Amino acid sequence: MTTLIESEEHQALREAVAALGKRYGRDYIATVIAENRHPQELWLEAAKLGYLGVNLPEAYGGGGGGIAELSIVLEELGAAGCPLLMMVVSPAICGTVIARFGTEAQKLTWLPALASGTRTMAFGITEPDAGSNSHRITTTARRDPDTGDWLLTGRKVFISGVDIADATLIVGRTEDSRTGRLKPCLFIVPRDTPGFTRHRIDMELTAAEKQFELTLDDVRLPADALVGDEDAGLLQLFAGLNPERIMTAAFAIGMGRYALTQAITYARDRTVWSTPIGAHQAVAHPLAQAHIDLELARLMMQKAAHLYDAGDDAGAGEAANMAKYAAGEACVKAVDQAVHTLGGNGLTREFGLGSLITAARVARIAPVSREMILNYVSHQTLGLPKSY
Repeated sequence: MTTLIESEEHQALREAVAALGKRYGRDYIATVIAENRHPQELWLEAAKLGYLGVNLPEAYGGGGGGIAELSIVLEELGAAGCPLLMMVVSPAICGTVIARFGTEAQKLTWLPALASGTRTMAFGITEPDAGSNSHRITTTARRDPDTGDWLLTGRKVFISGVDIADATLIVGRTEDSRTGRLKPCLFIVPRDTPGFTRHRIDMELTAAEKQFELTLDDVRLPADALVGDEDAGLLQLFAGLNPERIMTAAFAIGMGRYALTQAITYARDRTVWSTPIGAHQAVAHPLAQAHIDLELARLMMQKAAHLYDAGDDAGAGEAANMAKYAAGEACVKAVDQAVHTLGGNGLTREFGLGSLITAARVARIAPVSREMILNYVSHQTLGLPKSY
């Protein structure tokens, strides 16, 4: 049975991660971006303290916790102004999928390294012509009848951190010998595999993590590159997608909290007439509303994480989608109101809010758009007919 009050262990984790985030902060991330590099120092320190692999099994070097704990880590780093986007991908998606479905060899190879931060893994599902429709994925995998190897061909787009990742967990499709239909499967593709190439996408988004388009041209992989059961299909895929939505919510909530904190501090100190601007309801009420929305989104995120960690994949799917939706909306509104509260200062580099205007929209768009979540809730939760 879950509780609306966080446990003492979770509260202690929040405080510890917040202290780590405070030592780095927004200035650190700004420096990393300016120097065009990965936030390696923070990544490795978070790993050393046990935060990066807190959701991974203890037997493989992790903390033995779940997505509930990992989401706390990402939220608190975000609230300090130094979120680690690759946490959504490497330990949450890839680590979870390998821990649940990987072979013993895959677990031994990847999980301790993901937990220690010495290796990272990217995740490739989105395609140029598929978008949110995973049923239109055209990246295909076929067996070489002579060797038993897999041959992958296709394209992926908007894949984060491929340049720093040691491998990418690629979603492809194989043919079901019984029905002839294509079914999703997951493959570990090492970064330097022949035929696996990347092209950086020039983004307006200001972030340390880069976005890439990938091309797989008859990429040859050994038989053991397949993760899990070839016939498990969607079960394994959503084992990664639900944590992705929960962690995206954590990312958004943390960002919204950071922006709101800057606005509150400014509104308390900034005096134009005889009182601080925060005394005026036109300033105070929108900030209060933003805080309420972020708190409500966090409650749904905690519910989703609890359901997922309890093994309720169906329940977690619904809650994770709603948490991601609520957090994305709350984040955009919080950032917008924070910038507005600071006026012209909200667009200066000194306060670090202007770049968040673009970053906040990511939570509305990725990994699934707000409209597709509304579609999901319409027909899965409310039982309304599908429109597509």
